[in-house]
Amino acid sequence: MATTEKTGILARRGAVALLHAVVMEHRLFSDAVEDPDGALAKLAPADRARAQSLAALVLRNVTRLDGVLDGFLKKPPPLKARNALRVCAAEILLDDIPPHAAVNAAVQILRASQKTAHLSGMVNAVGRRLAEEGAGLLVKQAHPKLPKSIRGAVLKSFGEETTQAIEAAHTQRPPVDLTLRTPGNADRWAQVLGAEVLPTGSLRLKRPGQISALPGYDEGAWWVQDAAAALAARLLGDVSGQRVLDLCAAPGGKTLQLAAAGAEVVALDISAGRMARVEENLARTKLKAEIVIADALKWGPDQPFDAILLDAPCSATGTIRRHPDLPLVRPDMDLKPLMRLQQDLLRQAFGWLKPGGRLVFSTCSLIPAEGERQVAEFMTETEHAELGEVAPATLGCEPAWQGEAGSLRLRPDYWPERGGMDGFFMALMQRRG
Repeated sequence: MATTEKTGILARRGAVALLHAVVMEHRLFSDAVEDPDGALAKLAPADRARAQSLAALVLRNVTRLDGVLDGFLKKPPPLKARNALRVCAAEILLDDIPPHAAVNAAVQILRASQKTAHLSGMVNAVGRRLAEEGAGLLVKQAHPKLPKSIRGAVLKSFGEETTQAIEAAHTQRPPVDLTLRTPGNADRWAQVLGAEVLPTGSLRLKRPGQISALPGYDEGAWWVQDAAAALAARLLGDVSGQRVLDLCAAPGGKTLQLAAAGAEVVALDISAGRMARVEENLARTKLKAEIVIADALKWGPDQPFDAILLDAPCSATGTIRRHPDLPLVRPDMDLKPLMRLQQDLLRQAFGWLKPGGRLVFSTCSLIPAEGERQVAEFMTETEHAELGEVAPATLGCEPAWQGEAGSLRLRPDYWPERGGMDGFFMALMQRRG
């Protein structure tokens, strides 16, 4: 990814600042990116995009990069110097950036501060060794393992081979997927955007860049949404003319899908800030939905729904490749509160269905306790619930992705030749009578 010298130094400084926020301050990557007083606040869109991409690349591979760097360092450097070296190493070893450009930028970053200026010579020397020897050393580094609290559950469910494949997938830069407002135009938009039409109907960009500068963005022809995430709304089937609730709606991709499919959509979420983004995307795509900002456990509709999509709060372990900060910021997750909330939301939502109504429960988690087990427990205790039928082939899915009756289990190691996907569990249920 070529950058001009000016853009390069600004973006790299932003990447170093993001790494500091995650590693030192234990802040979520997304919070640091959106901070109005943060390091990216005054950057141009292209610089912001590059800074985010570069910092995320480092976080996905931080243990591998550190393993290489430690072989070149006589003693641990200060964190700012370490982060500048990490960025430099990621560019040289993982991003095909010319070594001189990456090294010069790292040197400039350290020279800009009196506290680190004396380390610029060390960085220059390490950068030269990265260019000469780093590639061979990187391939010997093991892929970062999931935190113990997460890995144990994944290992128990999928086995060692699959767990390692998932961990390997987490080191790869995730592709950018788009959902079209009008799916019938997929081939035309694929040609315009230089994208691949996936079997599931999503478009996967081959050369992602600044999203807001791509054709079709201003006219709202599409929105960014991982291919796996886009399947949950499709499990509901034909929703044209039906009253549908998107529960826990932010960031809004599923709301847009349902509205584009002709549903009368109510989009509910507890976060006013996140719902503001949903409203912006509705305006951009010229789609309509009723926005409700409320606690779902304290809210109630004035009439029942034909269908409900509940994308419940969860550990987000299926999105680590997109959110590589999670293992660093939240290495020891207590799932019990989340699981109680998921079950409470599921019970609440099911009570809002019309007889014969459908509900899709989904979580972007790799942990069955947040997916398969939640549905099994709910089905056992709920008299009027039955599982729907899921036909993977009609959705463009592989047969192996079908989970237990009425469900899909998606994993980051699926479609490795295409760039993978987020990890998801989703199940279709119906209210009898």
